[in-house]
Amino acid sequence: MPQQDSTPPPGPTGGDHPLRRLFASPDFVRLWAVGGLANAMRWVEILVAAVFTFEVTGSALAVSLIAVLRALPMFVAGAAAGAIAEVLDRRRLLMAGQAVVCLCAIAVALLDWAGQLAVWHLAIVNLLGGLAWTGEMAARRRMVSEAAGEGMVVQGMAFDSTTSNTTRMAGPLIGGLIYQTLGAGAAYALAAACYAVAIVLLAGVRMPQVPRRFAARQVLADMVDGVGVVRRHRPLQAVILVTIGMNVFGFCYTAVLPALGTLAFGASPFQIGLLTAAEPAGALITGLALATRRGVPMRSGLMIGGAAGFMVALLALPAMPAIWQAVGLLMLGGIGTALFATLQTAIPVTVAPPEARSRVLGLVTTCIGMGPVGVLAIGALADARGPGFAIILMAALGLLLFAVAAPRALRR
Repeated sequence: MPQQDSTPPPGPTGGDHPLRRLFASPDFVRLWAVGGLANAMRWVEILVAAVFTFEVTGSALAVSLIAVLRALPMFVAGAAAGAIAEVLDRRRLLMAGQAVVCLCAIAVALLDWAGQLAVWHLAIVNLLGGLAWTGEMAARRRMVSEAAGEGMVVQGMAFDSTTSNTTRMAGPLIGGLIYQTLGAGAAYALAAACYAVAIVLLAGVRMPQVPRRFAARQVLADMVDGVGVVRRHRPLQAVILVTIGMNVFGFCYTAVLPALGTLAFGASPFQIGLLTAAEPAGALITGLALATRRGVPMRSGLMIGGAAGFMVALLALPAMPAIWQAVGLLMLGGIGTALFATLQTAIPVTVAPPEARSRVLGLVTTCIGMGPVGVLAIGALADARGPGFAIILMAALGLLLFAVAAPRALRR
C-alpha cells in the first residue's frame, strides 16, 4: 500500500456548535477564505468573459468555446493533478496557481484600459485559469477536510460548499454590476487583488505533509490505483456518474444564460448576473442548513436525488414567463446542487482510504472537466434551435444518466 503522505490534524476543539468547532482551526479558516476569494473572482471572470464575448461576437457558441477553455484542463489533467497532490506540497501548488491567475487578471485589466482587449486574450486567460483551477479539488478541498478533522468532515465540506455557492451567487452579481458600470478592466483588477490576498493567506497555512520523491512512473501508478479504489466502492462509482451528469448535462446551462436572458427576457448585464446567481443562492441557504446540522446522512442516494431535482428545475426554466419567475425556479434548483456539492466531496474523503483520497478527488476533477463536452453541445444547440430548447434537451439527458447511477448508489 502506498505511504500515506499526510497526517490529518486532530479535529478542532471549541464549543458544541459545528461552525464554532470549525472556526477554532486557523488552517480551516485560511483555506476556507482562500476558497471564497478565489471562487468569487473566478465567477466574476467567467461572467465578464461571457458577456464581453457575446457582445463582440453575438454567438452563443463563441461564449461556449470561451467557457470550454476554462474547464478543459480539468479533463486533461485532473487525474494527474490528484496523483501529483499526493507527492508535492499541496500548499505551494495552490500558491503557484493563485500567482498565475493573479498575473493573468492584471494583464486583462491593462489590455482593456488600453482599448486592446480581444476575445482571444480571454481565451488564453481562461485556459491558464483552468490549469490553476484543476488543482483545487485534489489539493485545497482535501486540505479543508483534514483541517476540519475526521469527526467534522461533512460539516466542513458543507460549509465550504456553502461558501462556494455564495461566491457563485455573488461573483456574477459583482461581475455584472462592475462590467455594466466600470468595464471589464475594473472587474479583472478586483480579481487580481483578491488572488493576491489568497496567496498571503496560503502562506500562513501550517499543515504537515510527509515529503515524497516525485517520479512520473509513480504518478501513473497512483492514477491507476485511484481507478481501482473507485471500482471497489459503489458509493464512489455513484459519485463519478453523477459528477459526469451534472457537469456535462446540468451546469452547462450557465454557458447559454446570457443568450437566454437577452433573447427571452430582454435582460441587462446586471439582470443576467441575477439570473446566474439564482441557483447558487438556493444552494447557499441549503448548504447553511447542512453545515449547522449534526448527523447529516452520508448517502449517495441523497446526492442523486438532489441532482435530479436540479435537472427538473432546468426542464421548466425556459417555460417561465418572466425573469423573476426564472430566478425563483433556479433558487429551488439550488437545493439539489447543494446536496450534490456537499456529498460529492464528503463521500470520497470518508469512503476512500486516506492514502488514496487525493487520487479519487483527482478522478472526480477529471469528471468535472468533462463539462466542456456539454458546454459545446449546448452552445451548438442554442445557436441552431435556441437556448431554451438546448437547456431542456441537456437536462433530459442528465436525468437518463441518473437513472443509471441510482442502482449503483443503492445496491450494496
